[in-house]
Amino acid sequence: MAQLSYRDAVARGIAQEMRRDERVVVVGEDIAGAGGVFKTTVGLLDEFGPKRVIDTPISEQAILGAAMGAAMTGLRPVAEIMFSDFFAVCWDIVVNQIAKTRYMTAGQVTMPLVIKTGNGGGLRFGAQHSQSIENWAMAIPGLKVVTPSTAEDVVGLMAAAIRDDDPVIFCEHKGLYAAKGEVPDGEIVDTLGTAKVRRPGRDATILALGMMVPRALAAAEDLATRGIDAEVIDVRSLVPLDTRTILDSVARTGRLFTVEENPQLLGWGAEIASLVADEAFWDLDGPVQRITTPHIPLPSADSLEDLVMPSAESVARTVEKALQS
Repeated sequence: MAQLSYRDAVARGIAQEMRRDERVVVVGEDIAGAGGVFKTTVGLLDEFGPKRVIDTPISEQAILGAAMGAAMTGLRPVAEIMFSDFFAVCWDIVVNQIAKTRYMTAGQVTMPLVIKTGNGGGLRFGAQHSQSIENWAMAIPGLKVVTPSTAEDVVGLMAAAIRDDDPVIFCEHKGLYAAKGEVPDGEIVDTLGTAKVRRPGRDATILALGMMVPRALAAAEDLATRGIDAEVIDVRSLVPLDTRTILDSVARTGRLFTVEENPQLLGWGAEIASLVADEAFWDLDGPVQRITTPHIPLPSADSLEDLVMPSAESVARTVEKALQS
């Protein structure tokens, strides 16, 4: 068992699969000698060489165009889009080419491609470098979407994503890169489409993703001091979605809260609220409540960014107020 940072876990997960399968290659801006702008590919060039760890021009379209072609012709590429905001530059390739090729060829051409990206706010990068784009990606048929919150999950979900024959958007939260956690030795392979109950509870279910998971856990600990026993579920995978774990939890607790870094309009929690309304309406003791960022671009000023993003305090306050009303 080793203590690994979230960023080092990214490199470990990729390296594990590169050792196992020589078809796995990595492409992106400054991911070779520099080890990536967020240092998530450090050591890969030294171990696997420049034919498998490839620096690209500063062109998101070129990165994904090359990765798509590689995936179609027998490789299993991991492509990095440095900031998830930059998907806007290459969204046509993602949406109209990568996501649809397997379907449009009736399965004759698979697309074993992972697109990893630095995602989310909290680090004062401003409105153009701080967005959470999971809800963009989950709206596109043909894409799988995962967002790990711990170092161990990073390794296991990266392995599962690389081994999958469909394209996977792998969102790495920038605010978690320095966070450390215990990671077992040896090969780790997780399963896409599975959530994890991080904290069991009986009074309310709190769903969270990425950096919102530790904040939800901190909120649950705070609520426990006031007699409220909250269950915290790390959603981890939006597509496929572990509906069974979510619905089972709601059936036990009767209350559901989602903690989303996305702006409120069309966030991932809206889809889960709709699902619960359809499948578990009679289990609910009150309305589903979504705790989100307002529908605004994220500010770069530290006090303003902290004000608009969900915090442990705002989560605890919302849950407590709802349960007492």
